[in-house]
Amino acid sequence: MTDLPVAPDTYVVLSYELFDEQGEAVDRATKSDPLSYVHGYAQIVPGLEKGVEGMKAGERRTIRVEPEHAFGEHDDEGVFEVEKAEFPNEAKVAPGDEFVAESPDGSQIAMRVVEVLPEGFLVDTNHPLAGQTVRFEVEVTSVRAATEEEIASAQSDLDDLLDEGDGCGCGHDHGDDHGHAHDEVHVPAEGLVRARKA
Repeated sequence: MTDLPVAPDTYVVLSYELFDEQGEAVDRATKSDPLSYVHGYAQIVPGLEKGVEGMKAGERRTIRVEPEHAFGEHDDEGVFEVEKAEFPNEAKVAPGDEFVAESPDGSQIAMRVVEVLPEGFLVDTNHPLAGQTVRFEVEVTSVRAATEEEIASAQSDLDDLLDEGDGCGCGHDHGDDHGHAHDEVHVPAEGLVRARKA
């Protein structure tokens, strides 16, 4: 086993627990189900990637990440009203329900229902942790040199992310670690047009 530190083009396996601004645990990757990635290709939250740089296998660290380097600032324009008719099974939609919105160009964005209004639903497309300074309790399990194939795949994913030009820029999917399926809602640039079950 090498004593390689986390650096660009290393393949890193780590476990973590993520805490929100109020100190509540909201996500984790365990040693039995760890997070693995190629360092330097925006595959994880930018502040976390910077924070683990230089760590070696077996090391632990507390990493605090400001909103702009975590899940982004809260965008007020990301909260808007959608007509009830645009949702599947509108009578069963309740605050906290999550949907996946899809625009005509095929890009997807997660949204959650904040409030039920007389004629529609107030939805929020911000990440639930947007605007929060978060804390990661991290332990690095292993670090090795990434293979050429792993680097090529990571570079391809990064190129796709840059081509899309949206999202938080952290290169991972924020919306699907809840253990349940989302409904799908199609969204054009000017708003929702129709919805269907995912």
